[in-house]
Amino acid sequence: MKPGTRGRHLAVPAAVATGALLLAGCGSGPDGEAELSVRSAYMPQPVSDTMAAGFLTVVNTGGAKDELTSVTSAAAGSVTLHETVGSSMEEVTSLDVPAHGQLVFKSGGNHLMFEKLKSRPVQGEKVTVELHFAESGPVTVEIPVKSATYTPKTGH
Repeated sequence: MKPGTRGRHLAVPAAVATGALLLAGCGSGPDGEAELSVRSAYMPQPVSDTMAAGFLTVVNTGGAKDELTSVTSAAAGSVTLHETVGSSMEEVTSLDVPAHGQLVFKSGGNHLMFEKLKSRPVQGEKVTVELHFAESGPVTVEIPVKSATYTPKTGH
């Protein structure tokens, strides 16, 4: 080996190894897909026989965003996604779940609207829903029915 070339020979394998590590971070590993879970779910006992609201937080600990595209439940004829902007509420077809973030449904904000209830849920019962996403598989959640005036400790 010529004097002064030893460092160059070591630099090439180190660069190749570094490039391989960078490529390993791309693709479909844990950082390349959404990792979804749900917490803080509840439904205030509805005052109406036909409609109810639902609240929850979708947590994404993965490195890719996803979209909540629909919600289904045997308890209602339909469940729609509603977004609140300012003082206006409107139905939307999907809501983003950011990578390493969360989608929050809370009183006065985004919420689920249960329409055409099959029967009126009462405090102590649970309403089962299935959340459908653009990329991830469905997530089934049992939403506990709380008192009509329930306010969670988290503020959500």
